[in-house]
Amino acid sequence: MTKKVGIALGSGSARGWSHIGVIRSLLEGGIPIDFVCGASIGALVAGSFAAGFLDPLDRWVRKLSWSHIIGFMDVLIPRSGLVEGEKISGYLREVLSDPRIEELPVPFSAVATDLKTGSEVWLREGSLIDAIRASISLPGIFTPCARNGQWLVDGGLVNPVPVSPCRAMGADIVIAVNLNSDIMGKPKVKRMADPSGNNGNHKNGTSPRAQGRWAAFLNQTAQQSNLNLFRQLFQEQPERGPSLFDVMATSVKIMQDAITRQRLLADPPDILVKPKLAHIGLMEFNRADESIEEGKRAMDLQLPMLRDMLD
Repeated sequence: MTKKVGIALGSGSARGWSHIGVIRSLLEGGIPIDFVCGASIGALVAGSFAAGFLDPLDRWVRKLSWSHIIGFMDVLIPRSGLVEGEKISGYLREVLSDPRIEELPVPFSAVATDLKTGSEVWLREGSLIDAIRASISLPGIFTPCARNGQWLVDGGLVNPVPVSPCRAMGADIVIAVNLNSDIMGKPKVKRMADPSGNNGNHKNGTSPRAQGRWAAFLNQTAQQSNLNLFRQLFQEQPERGPSLFDVMATSVKIMQDAITRQRLLADPPDILVKPKLAHIGLMEFNRADESIEEGKRAMDLQLPMLRDMLD
């Protein structure tokens, strides 16, 4: 009997683009993917693959720049979250369309958390984009997502690497991707991000040319309230310490790290992929090329073991 392969793609903010590299490695290696599950950013990549839109997602994320990221920030006066998320949802509907989960060519499940009960919710039917929106709703950053009478937030709060739903769907072999295994306790890399998306290799972070582009970008958009608010909320300022986003996201990561260890001990995957992503900041969505390459490298190393299991 042919063994069914499932992949469980974990949470990790901008580091989640490495999931694309993991899937690329499997496809290029001739490994069939029968089930996909995801939590948070993992749900976005898993859902895109299940719907047959991995290529458009790949092309889109490789072009992301800081100006694009800022443009998606429909920032609110704080209520239940800083970002409404409608711009992101609308753009995903344009790029990926919005099929129903139960009609996808590859079975898919997204993990979310019920804000009222704290219970784990597996989203396996209805709007694909709504399920992704619920799963990525990091508390304090995105407003909770209303769905079927529930208020749902980030699935990484309860199941950061969703092995269990992958097995429940019928996978004989589960490949889990943990994006946060090498992050806690590591010093944060100080670097200046180029809003054009091209990250220089200068020893001080970026080349003088890139720094010039960054300065020009700031001068051009200094009057935009979104940019000023973005810098205050999401970018670390050395003289003032971590940003609000850093405090919230890192606190969640500390919790997720402990939960991930416990969940993987209780329900270990057959193969655990751990890309080395400590150098990628939580909001550096513009570094997709590096993340994807690292995800593919990490999965390539596991292919011989996976083939042995399949044989």
